[in-house]
Amino acid sequence: MSLERWLIALFLVLLPSCATGAKAPPPQPGPEPPEDVRLYALDCGRAEIADMSAFGDEPRARELVASCYVIRHPRGTLVWDTGIDDTIAQTKGGVVHERTGIRFRVDTPLREHLRALNLSPADVDYVAFSHLHVDHAGNANLFPSSTWILNRRELEWATATPPPPTIEPELFSAYRTAKLKLLDGEADIFGDGAVRIVPTPGHTPGHQSLVLRLKRAGTLVISGDVCHTHANWQHRRVPPFNTDREESLRSMERLDALIGAAGARFVVQHEPDDLAALPRFPAFLD
Repeated sequence: MSLERWLIALFLVLLPSCATGAKAPPPQPGPEPPEDVRLYALDCGRAEIADMSAFGDEPRARELVASCYVIRHPRGTLVWDTGIDDTIAQTKGGVVHERTGIRFRVDTPLREHLRALNLSPADVDYVAFSHLHVDHAGNANLFPSSTWILNRRELEWATATPPPPTIEPELFSAYRTAKLKLLDGEADIFGDGAVRIVPTPGHTPGHQSLVLRLKRAGTLVISGDVCHTHANWQHRRVPPFNTDREESLRSMERLDALIGAAGARFVVQHEPDDLAALPRFPAFLD
């Protein structure tokens, strides 16, 4: 190549950066990991239930919350459940789910909650699911680069052909390419007992609950859908749409024994009062 042509080629390579006057800024790192485990409780949508008898509760209308949680551990970040599909936030007043008749509403998308913590979905190391119903896996596909933690039975059940009527496979389709950690029992996520997942099947075949050990607040147990309301828990009421009634009751008893042995605080994940009793986001419990 002649010197003239070489200079022209060099000019063309350098032209974009000369035109802007500066190099593109480097990607910004996520926040520094905390010294102790922190729990952030998020309102990831609301569900308007016309008749709670469908959930095995008293026959009345109620609004339930679809809460999800960010756990910041010195060794990584975990999101527990991903709430109701963020796209519903685009429709004022929410959307009536065709198959269940439940009106779902999202006021603040999960992505915005993460942004408030200076996190992007790519900063999330693990995303774990109590189960794969639409109000718990609505934003699963936000996390294609995270490790997905699922019960093996749950994934097999939810990806059957045809899928169960309470499942929308397109909401969690990224599982096909995501890194999977499939559980057949309990799991200690960070290896120090601070963040544990325990099997509580019955609502779905591979349902799970979350157990956290915090330095100041002590032990918390987050229910998933082992129960939907305080009354469900207190009176051992099982929704008729659970996949196994007897398994549901056994899971309640096992979880109750765990709570008693640890002196744990129990958080019913769908109860608005239980979400309101936790530090208001973006404050945290540690």
